[in-house]
Amino acid sequence: MTQIPTVTVSDVHDHATILDVREPDEWAAGHAPGAVHIPLGDLPARLADLPDSDAGTLAVTCRGGGRSSRAVAWLQQQGFDVANLDGGMKAWHAAGKPIEADGQAEPSVI
Repeated sequence: MTQIPTVTVSDVHDHATILDVREPDEWAAGHAPGAVHIPLGDLPARLADLPDSDAGTLAVTCRGGGRSSRAVAWLQQQGFDVANLDGGMKAWHAAGKPIEADGQAEPSVI
């Protein structure tokens, strides 16, 4: 099995561009500012929507790391420089990193 590259929450700055592969309801409840939302199932059809990775490795997240690790494995095969955000949005939120919600007063990770 191929090793999935990971990056810790502390290694990603608060306003880094992150690829979030969660479902729309999860995204709406709370996401990292500046993140790009492409649900895992939509990824193959939306490669052109990926952020420019010339700036370095793109962190990929989901709720806890399972879906994003699958996304990272697949994106690596396509030649992208990506890493799984260890612990996902649960770890991001627990570390006190900023999150924002679509139309909700209090962002949360669901």
